[in-house]
Amino acid sequence: MKIINFKTLLVVSLTVIGVFSTALAQKKNESRPNIILILSDDQSAPFLGTYGYPDLKTPNLDKFAKDGIQFNRAYTTAPQCVLSRASFMTGRSVIDIRMSRFSAPLSADIVTYPEVLRKAGYFTGICGRTFHLDGSATPPETEDVFNKYDLRTFKKRVDYLKTGSNEDALTQFREFADLVPKGKPFFIQVGYNDPHRIFNAKNFEPDPSKITLPEGWPDTRELREDFAGYLGEIQRLDHNVGLLLDEVEKRGLSKNTLIVFMGDNGGALLRGKGTLYDLGIHVPLLVRWPAKIKGGQKSEALISGEDLAPTFLEVAGVVKPKEFTGKSITPVFSNSQAEPREYVFAVRGAHGSGLPTNTANFDLGRTVFNKNYKLIYNAMWQLPYHPVDFAGQPFWLKLKEQNDKGQLDEKYAKLFFAKSRPMFEIFDLKNDPHEFNNLAGKPEVATIEKELKARLQEWMILNQDYVPLPVPPPARN
Repeated sequence: MKIINFKTLLVVSLTVIGVFSTALAQKKNESRPNIILILSDDQSAPFLGTYGYPDLKTPNLDKFAKDGIQFNRAYTTAPQCVLSRASFMTGRSVIDIRMSRFSAPLSADIVTYPEVLRKAGYFTGICGRTFHLDGSATPPETEDVFNKYDLRTFKKRVDYLKTGSNEDALTQFREFADLVPKGKPFFIQVGYNDPHRIFNAKNFEPDPSKITLPEGWPDTRELREDFAGYLGEIQRLDHNVGLLLDEVEKRGLSKNTLIVFMGDNGGALLRGKGTLYDLGIHVPLLVRWPAKIKGGQKSEALISGEDLAPTFLEVAGVVKPKEFTGKSITPVFSNSQAEPREYVFAVRGAHGSGLPTNTANFDLGRTVFNKNYKLIYNAMWQLPYHPVDFAGQPFWLKLKEQNDKGQLDEKYAKLFFAKSRPMFEIFDLKNDPHEFNNLAGKPEVATIEKELKARLQEWMILNQDYVPLPVPPPARN
């Protein structure tokens, strides 16, 4: 009788176990979806064809929406790119992660979802438009601090990190895809510059004389020309996103890849970027995942920028860190009537790296809203509105000239050139979706105003907000 050597048996057993474990791991990886996040820059809702805007031809994103879910009520956590993107990356509020100063780098102690995915076996990357979270390293004194304390952290957080132009985004995606190890799922964020100012997509611009201006805008030649430039940038964005989606298809990745398209914040338009009004924080959000999501759905669920991170982790089968406050939107994937959250919160902080010479550079505001009512708290109410990114544009200078001469319609003068702002604004979103009629202090909304202030008070306390709370203590006699 032949005796089997114990050492030989042990080696064979361990080999079998190893092969079996490797096969299981590979099968698990193959079942987990790839994830692609496509971010446009400064794009408000409803500026896509699929959202019903009449003067836009966006066939690629319109088809993308038909193949998945269109979210009609998605909002960013701030009307500015750095702050908003920080929430995207961390699943947390701007205040909670100490990112309300525009030029700040994301601190090394704040965990991002790409890091969590990476630890779980994903190959991760960021490409295209700058991701904005390694700080604004100007002037030289700031650069020196960043270098001295090694404050730029994203090269350590992902496997692939490159930035560039609209055209670079596709080249970099191809390079990234070629680097993904066989059998590994991947995540990548692909950013585009459009429709950020300066508007230079001349070949894509519609006829300014034939376009429809948003509700509540004065109809001037200069404003029409400027807005046509904005729409042109969106049409160029659609073209570039189409090239990316074609590349995904060519590589056979479409079926098991979750692709999300979202705006990073509202457009640099009247009452848009830099404000907490609808055009400042309401953005397009489209989600496609053929393996799991039935096409042609539309959802009215309230969505916050905080919700991307927990969503991505859930579809990857990864437990979200306990500090993530966002809510996964995966329930909506199978039920478009699902409602993951009741309220959305957003903040306005510093913008750019300049001194606080006006409210474009520095403003402090907070908002909370549900589907019916919205509260805006202007902590620096004494100061007038100053536009972000377009104060020197011809259309704004013309409006300012008309206002200075008393020639501007009173309703526009009040909207854009009031010498101060109300501390609180309350809007009935069902009857006043464009937020023109401030109801704060009116008896008919007293209960709503009290409730929204209490909600904001709670949120600010829990996030250790430094802005004075909206509900003051009773006055002393």
